Amino acid sequence: MKLSILILNYNVRYFLELCLTSVEAAIKDLDAEIIVVDNHSSDDSCDMVKAKFPKVTLIPNAENYGFSKGNNIGVTYAKGEYLCILNPDTVVAEDTFKMLLPFVEAQNNLGLLGCRLIDGTGSFLPESKRYVPTPSVAIKKMLGFTDSYYVKTLDQKSIGNVPVLVGAFMMVKRDIYNQVGGFDEDYFMYGDDVDLSYKIEKAGYQNMYNGQSSIIHYKGESTLKDKVYAKRFYGAMQIFYKKYFSSNIVFNILVWFGIRFATWFQKPPKPLNINSEKTVLISNNQIPELDAIVKFELLTYENNTEYILDNNYLSFKSIIEILSNSPKNCNATFKILPKKANFIIGSNSSKSRGAVIPLKHN
Repeated sequence: MKLSILILNYNVRYFLELCLTSVEAAIKDLDAEIIVVDNHSSDDSCDMVKAKFPKVTLIPNAENYGFSKGNNIGVTYAKGEYLCILNPDTVVAEDTFKMLLPFVEAQNNLGLLGCRLIDGTGSFLPESKRYVPTPSVAIKKMLGFTDSYYVKTLDQKSIGNVPVLVGAFMMVKRDIYNQVGGFDEDYFMYGDDVDLSYKIEKAGYQNMYNGQSSIIHYKGESTLKDKVYAKRFYGAMQIFYKKYFSSNIVFNILVWFGIRFATWFQKPPKPLNINSEKTVLISNNQIPELDAIVKFELLTYENNTEYILDNNYLSFKSIIEILSNSPKNCNATFKILPKKANFIIGSNSSKSRGAVIPLKHN
């Protein structure tokens, strides 16, 4: 088998359904498999996968093992020559793997491969390409200086070498993943992608970024900024620096304060109060709950407008392009109606949870 796509899920049932719908479309005619590892979700994620995606290999864990161990468990079931680690709150295009598989096969000494990630508003996510966060880089990042943290010398739609990639989307040869021991299970969540990127490069391979392929990462579903997040984030930083770098007293003090004070004062971000004056459905079907219908060719990115993008009419590639082309100064929002689904889903911010809107029609 050529490709195994591993999706670790925890309580994001509707985003997982959207993700799986996009992945199944993307592996059509490919020698590929989808593996979902569920970290003991309390919602009906597992029942949904069994009912709607019978070809998917489902691995239900008896407890929440975290990101690293959960993915490592999934890899033990994988048959593919290549792995794709994929978050459940992502949407891939129909040609994502058809484009990237030939690319990885053509490279010499490739370690990890990443692609261009955008959020639910179409904004580029800079963590798609990062430098190794050495203590000095991390200190600057904590103080608000990001030029040495994100790789800004490489255009977001270009191709080039990048030291650190994001765990929301990573492609790698299964042999290389196993050679370096996969994700370090000392990390429960956060820091694991930095660690894997770093040790693969230390093993002599080169990580790359291909910005010609774009996917959506809603992000707020897996990185909710609350007190638990702050504690785990700073704790992961401590693990990384103890493992690879000598003691740095300034950094140690900053992390110490970060863990203690951030966990005291960190509050979840408030949902964005965006005033959508009208809703526009981009579809060739009428949906009673929505009050307008417009063909795709007529989309003009009007301010204060919520665009509902019907996947029964639009391809995922078209949806990703619509978000990518959204003007930065346009106060428009976007939701997706997945194929054969009775809900609309999306997010207005990468810093808070998205919205799931049930529909009455089937």
